[in-house]
Amino acid sequence: MAKLYITLVKSTIGCSEKQRLTVQALGLRKLHQTVEHEDSPAIRGMLNKVSHLVKVVEA
Repeated sequence: MAKLYITLVKSTIGCSEKQRLTVQALGLRKLHQTVEHEDSPAIRGMLNKVSHLVKVVEA
């Protein structure tokens, strides 16, 4: 399966609680932190909810 590299590029300050929890569930804690996930429908759904906060690179 393809890998996704997800980077938090915008702060969650001022975002809804659901968006904060989604970012946390992705494993992101600090700005400009990058995590790697397998490409799956569940991860894609999470990314759609916080697309304005993260940058995604497919590997």
